[in-house]
Amino acid sequence: MTIEQIWVDADACPKVIKEILFRAANRKSLPTTLVANQLIPVPKSPFIKAIQVPSGFDVADNFIVQRANIGDLVITADIPLADEVLTLGCLALNPRGELYSKENIKQRLNMRDFMDTLRGSGINTGGPPALSQADRQAFANQLDKLISQ
Repeated sequence: MTIEQIWVDADACPKVIKEILFRAANRKSLPTTLVANQLIPVPKSPFIKAIQVPSGFDVADNFIVQRANIGDLVITADIPLADEVLTLGCLALNPRGELYSKENIKQRLNMRDFMDTLRGSGINTGGPPALSQADRQAFANQLDKLISQ
């Protein structure tokens, strides 16, 4: 499957991951759109653009879902968004290089909901670990594999 477009859920996407995406977009002449409710600086490139959407719950996610097409790649750490775009026939990759799939998304949604319940009951679950060099490399490798097909 050839990827025609990359969509980035950019509000929480780490800067180093965006930089990897910028290089890949220019190297492969691949349209890449960052969507966020804040202004995201992007390099001058005919392949890269940023779209600022209004603030609000899931506004950026909904923007991506409404515009993504079969075979597009969506970069997100948001598991419900990944689930939605997988249903549309898109690929979904998180910033740690983990490819979401129909086989693993339900388990991830269940774990997310469980952790949300724990947090809601006052238990401090901590956040995700900082993005490591191994995570960056895993993301770059998985991205390269996906856009080189």
